[in-house]
Amino acid sequence: MSTNDTYLAVFLGSKESAKMAAWNALPEAERKAKEKEGMAAWHAWVQKHQGAIQAMGGPLGKTKKVDTKGVADIANEMGAFTVVRAASHEAAAKMFENHPHFAIFPGERVEIMPVLPIPGG
Repeated sequence: MSTNDTYLAVFLGSKESAKMAAWNALPEAERKAKEKEGMAAWHAWVQKHQGAIQAMGGPLGKTKKVDTKGVADIANEMGAFTVVRAASHEAAAKMFENHPHFAIFPGERVEIMPVLPIPGG
Protein backbone atom coordinates (compact mmCIF):
# COMPACT_ATOMS: atom_id res chain seq x y z
CA MET A 1 0.00 0.00 0.00
CA SER A 2 1.17 3.53 -0.75
CA THR A 3 0.43 6.74 1.14
CA ASN A 4 -2.66 7.03 -1.11
CA ASP A 5 -4.07 4.08 0.84
CA THR A 6 -4.16 6.02 4.11
CA TYR A 7 -7.47 7.31 5.44
CA LEU A 8 -8.46 9.59 8.28
CA ALA A 9 -11.65 8.66 10.14
CA VAL A 10 -13.14 11.43 12.26
CA PHE A 11 -15.69 10.52 14.94
CA LEU A 12 -18.42 13.15 15.15
CA GLY A 13 -21.36 13.92 17.39
CA SER A 14 -23.14 16.92 18.86
CA LYS A 15 -23.50 17.54 22.57
CA GLU A 16 -26.91 19.05 21.75
CA SER A 17 -28.22 16.10 19.68
CA ALA A 18 -31.35 14.14 20.57
CA LYS A 19 -29.15 11.04 20.78
CA MET A 20 -26.93 12.67 23.42
CA ALA A 21 -29.97 13.93 25.34
CA ALA A 22 -31.39 10.39 25.40
CA TRP A 23 -28.00 9.03 26.55
CA ASN A 24 -27.80 11.59 29.36
CA ALA A 25 -31.39 10.79 30.40
CA LEU A 26 -30.59 7.11 31.00
CA PRO A 27 -30.50 6.03 34.63
CA GLU A 28 -26.87 6.01 35.81
CA ALA A 29 -26.70 2.22 36.19
CA GLU A 30 -28.06 1.70 32.68
CA ARG A 31 -25.67 4.29 31.21
CA LYS A 32 -22.70 2.68 32.99
CA ALA A 33 -23.71 -0.73 31.61
CA LYS A 34 -23.94 0.73 28.08
CA GLU A 35 -20.52 2.38 28.56
CA LYS A 36 -19.03 -0.99 29.54
CA GLU A 37 -20.71 -2.69 26.56
CA GLY A 38 -19.51 0.09 24.25
CA MET A 39 -15.91 -0.06 25.45
CA ALA A 40 -15.84 -3.85 25.02
CA ALA A 41 -17.25 -3.48 21.49
CA TRP A 42 -14.74 -0.71 20.67
CA HIS A 43 -11.84 -2.89 21.87
CA ALA A 44 -13.18 -5.76 19.76
CA TRP A 45 -13.31 -3.42 16.74
CA VAL A 46 -9.68 -2.41 17.36
CA GLN A 47 -8.63 -6.07 17.60
CA LYS A 48 -10.46 -6.91 14.37
CA HIS A 49 -8.80 -4.05 12.46
CA GLN A 50 -5.44 -3.85 14.26
CA GLY A 51 -3.51 -4.64 11.07
CA ALA A 52 -5.04 -1.62 9.32
CA ILE A 53 -4.91 0.89 12.18
CA GLN A 54 -1.99 3.30 11.86
CA ALA A 55 -2.92 5.68 14.70
CA MET A 56 -5.65 5.97 17.32
CA GLY A 57 -6.40 9.54 18.29
CA GLY A 58 -8.89 10.31 20.92
CA PRO A 59 -10.74 11.37 22.75
CA LEU A 60 -10.09 14.92 21.58
CA GLY A 61 -10.12 17.82 24.00
CA LYS A 62 -11.39 21.40 23.88
CA THR A 63 -10.92 23.30 20.63
CA LYS A 64 -9.14 26.59 19.98
CA LYS A 65 -9.78 28.57 16.81
CA VAL A 66 -7.09 30.79 15.33
CA ASP A 67 -7.94 33.35 12.68
CA THR A 68 -7.21 36.98 11.80
CA LYS A 69 -8.99 38.03 15.02
CA GLY A 70 -6.67 35.92 17.20
CA VAL A 71 -7.30 32.87 19.37
CA ALA A 72 -10.71 31.89 20.75
CA ASP A 73 -12.38 28.91 22.39
CA ILE A 74 -14.97 27.15 20.20
CA ALA A 75 -16.89 23.89 20.12
CA ASN A 76 -17.20 21.45 17.23
CA GLU A 77 -18.52 17.94 16.68
CA MET A 78 -15.13 16.17 16.57
CA GLY A 79 -14.64 13.63 19.32
CA ALA A 80 -11.77 11.40 18.17
CA PHE A 81 -9.91 10.18 15.09
CA THR A 82 -8.28 7.05 13.74
CA VAL A 83 -5.89 6.66 10.83
CA VAL A 84 -6.26 3.42 8.84
CA ARG A 85 -4.74 1.84 5.75
CA ALA A 86 -7.08 0.23 3.24
CA ALA A 87 -7.15 -0.87 -0.38
CA SER A 88 -9.74 1.79 -1.24
CA HIS A 89 -11.84 4.60 0.18
CA GLU A 90 -14.85 2.26 0.13
CA ALA A 91 -12.91 -0.45 2.01
CA ALA A 92 -11.82 2.07 4.63
CA ALA A 93 -15.41 3.25 5.08
CA LYS A 94 -16.70 -0.32 5.42
CA MET A 95 -14.40 -0.81 8.44
CA PHE A 96 -16.59 1.64 10.34
CA GLU A 97 -20.00 0.16 9.54
CA ASN A 98 -21.94 -0.37 12.79
CA HIS A 99 -19.05 1.09 14.81
CA PRO A 100 -19.76 1.35 18.57
CA HIS A 101 -19.27 5.15 18.35
CA PHE A 102 -22.82 5.40 16.99
CA ALA A 103 -24.18 1.85 17.36
CA ILE A 104 -23.85 1.90 21.17
CA PHE A 105 -22.52 5.32 22.21
CA PRO A 106 -24.37 8.56 21.34
CA GLY A 107 -21.96 9.51 18.55
CA GLU A 108 -23.66 10.40 15.29
CA ARG A 109 -21.27 9.35 12.54
CA VAL A 110 -17.74 8.63 11.38
CA GLU A 111 -16.46 10.51 8.34
CA ILE A 112 -13.63 8.88 6.38
CA MET A 113 -11.38 10.78 4.00
CA PRO A 114 -8.19 9.96 2.11
CA VAL A 115 -4.94 11.41 3.37
CA LEU A 116 -3.44 12.78 0.19
CA PRO A 117 0.31 12.94 -0.38
CA ILE A 118 1.94 16.34 -0.04
CA PRO A 119 2.67 17.68 -3.54
CA GLY A 120 6.40 17.51 -4.21
CA GLY A 121 6.90 15.67 -0.91
